[in-house]
Amino acid sequence: MRRPIDSLFGRLVVLVIGVLVLSHVAWFAVIRVERDQTQTRYAVEEATFLVDAVRQHIANSPDQPLPSSVHVVAPTSPDVPRPIADADTDRVPPPFARFIDDLRDRLPDGTDVRVSEPGGPPSLWVRGARDANWIVVPVQPLRPPRSRDRMLLWLAIIFTTAVMAALLAAWQLQTPLRSLAQAVGRFGRGEPTPAVPERGPRELRQLTHGFNQMVREVAQAESDRAVMLAGVAHDLKTPLARLRLRAEMMEEAKLRDGVVRDVDSMAHIVDQFLVFAHDGTDRSEPVEVDQQCERVARSYRAVAPGGQPIRTRLAAGRGFALPAATLDRLLSNLLDNAHAYGAPPIEIETLRAANGWVLRVTDNGGGIAAQDLVKASRPFVRLDPARGGSGHSGLGLAIVDRLVRRVGGECDIRNREEGGLQVAMTFPFDIVAKAADQLHVDGVLKHA
Repeated sequence: MRRPIDSLFGRLVVLVIGVLVLSHVAWFAVIRVERDQTQTRYAVEEATFLVDAVRQHIANSPDQPLPSSVHVVAPTSPDVPRPIADADTDRVPPPFARFIDDLRDRLPDGTDVRVSEPGGPPSLWVRGARDANWIVVPVQPLRPPRSRDRMLLWLAIIFTTAVMAALLAAWQLQTPLRSLAQAVGRFGRGEPTPAVPERGPRELRQLTHGFNQMVREVAQAESDRAVMLAGVAHDLKTPLARLRLRAEMMEEAKLRDGVVRDVDSMAHIVDQFLVFAHDGTDRSEPVEVDQQCERVARSYRAVAPGGQPIRTRLAAGRGFALPAATLDRLLSNLLDNAHAYGAPPIEIETLRAANGWVLRVTDNGGGIAAQDLVKASRPFVRLDPARGGSGHSGLGLAIVDRLVRRVGGECDIRNREEGGLQVAMTFPFDIVAKAADQLHVDGVLKHA
């Protein structure tokens, strides 16, 4: 099961959103603290200014009335509040206590600052060393009413914009990486791999350039090897034909039969070289796999009536279709390999699995040693040294693997638990659907 968090884009999304959430929460906390401190400083300055203004008014214009919110009270009045105690937190909350401390620091030394008793309008009582009376001024709220919703709205807008911009940047960063990963997957499956556009950061462009160069060099090496094999195999066909003709003209039957067998083995090896060197797309008409498998099995039984039995379990149906030449080469190589190194019965099976159509060929022989399974599909590798000289070049399973990958499938070679070798070829539904559609169109045209 694919999880979004496993992809580069998913992890970038989590990283970006996490960093933005932390940064915005920290920014919001800093703004709140700084705003509270700023408001406290403004309140202290405002209270200091108001007390100084009242003093100047008393000194300069004692006959003029004071504003209704400001009073002057005699020290002997019973309304004078008691001094502020440290344990008096119900009367003076901690933020207000810090405000009183800051106000005392701002006023001249010796100034007494008190707060009105609870139950009435909050007011500030101030009396300096030279003041004859208490100056009573209203207390401004340290945290005036403000629209917190508006601040949160702006925070949400900024956060959303930042997330969208970051996700766009992350998407642009991972798009070339995804293209490169897809190209690497195609290259690993042996499929044609076009050049990947070199875009993105400098390091990514360098990586893409190196990959494109590697693909070109590998393709050139494959092309050179294919040309060499095809040329050698083609040039050997004519002398082999002449050698067979001369061998059949030999008078001694035993010697003639031995030479003919050797020539046939060499011709088979040359044919394998040609098939392996062929690197073009199979343009033959698609056929139904079940029908073709049954047809090939009947032909093998007809050629060798007393040979190893071939069983079929064909359950794929009409939707499973492959190019005729590719399917014939797959079956012929696998059946030849099973006849040469396996044991009866040999079974051809088709079915529809969850991940695609499956073509499976099994035998009941000794299988392949566990340490040699990895090398089974490599070209020119003989898993049994005694197999040389019997018309086998170590290309049978390599040809099967190459043909399967060429049409977009996957080949799995393993030993069965009950004994014998199993070669399972899986073809994705979307790839097979193209061949099935072509088969349907051809069938309609033929009947038209």
